Amino acid sequence: QVQLVESGGGLVQAGGSLRLSCAASGRTFSRSVMGWFSQVPAKECEFVAAIKWSGYNTYYANFVQGRFTISRDNAKNAVYLPMDSLNPEDTAVYLCAAGFPLWNALAMTGRSYYYWGQGTQVTVSS
Repeated sequence: QVQLVESGGGLVQAGGSLRLSCAASGRTFSRSVMGWFSQVPAKECEFVAAIKWSGYNTYYANFVQGRFTISRDNAKNAVYLPMDSLNPEDTAVYLCAAGFPLWNALAMTGRSYYYWGQGTQVTVSS
């Protein structure tokens, strides 16, 4: 069992930055793939970034390439998502997820993840 709690969201102006954190509990955290997804009302969760258990392999959605960086600290049971150059289209609830998908396109699919946090709201004003 893995429990996830996100933090770090807020209101920021376009061009600004935020740093999201996800605190995890559970013995299997260090072996899990961790992902960040975004969700806006009336739309499905959208993949943002994923990181393999080792921390050396990552995937990013095209729209965040070069702006967001996913990292993890297995000693602290935490995953981070610094977000730079934010724009109003990034406004969403950001959710942390944990699972054990194969490290391929499945790692970018929400259905591959077993555990989800409640999310943290990110709002970017123009």
